[in-house]
Amino acid sequence: MALDRWIALALLGICLAYGYAAWFTMDSQMPPIMRRSAVWPSSFPKVLSVAGVLLSLIVLLGLEKGEAKIGDIDYRRLHEYKLGQALALLALMAAYALLLRPGGFLLSTMGFLIGGSVILGERRWIAMIVVSAIATGFIWWLVQVVLGIFLRPLPGILGG
Repeated sequence: MALDRWIALALLGICLAYGYAAWFTMDSQMPPIMRRSAVWPSSFPKVLSVAGVLLSLIVLLGLEKGEAKIGDIDYRRLHEYKLGQALALLALMAAYALLLRPGGFLLSTMGFLIGGSVILGERRWIAMIVVSAIATGFIWWLVQVVLGIFLRPLPGILGG
């Protein structure tokens, strides 16, 4: 069995477990007053689990297969792809998740965007810093002001 089907089989198991939790365990813990609502807290997880099961089955059964095109990934030649960049981005994402709370949103997100740009090959430092500062500030403003969700902007040491 090909690698994509093994991954689809693993995702199918995860989606089935997630769906079981969404359909059978989440709703039993709701207070009675919330059961009259049209949208429950488990509505989105139910949709995600059904979509995940359907998409996993499509890949598992090979229904998405067509003719191989020039841009398709050949799993027999994975060593020829830029796996170093992909693994470095995954490590950067993990570091961002771990540093988000102690480092504050602004510094952690700017560091993540600049680091990701460097990993992907960008070398215009001024452009990277300006774009990451604008994007980080705009996202922080949207979440903090528009949505009203508190995000610690700076580390606790700097008064965040």
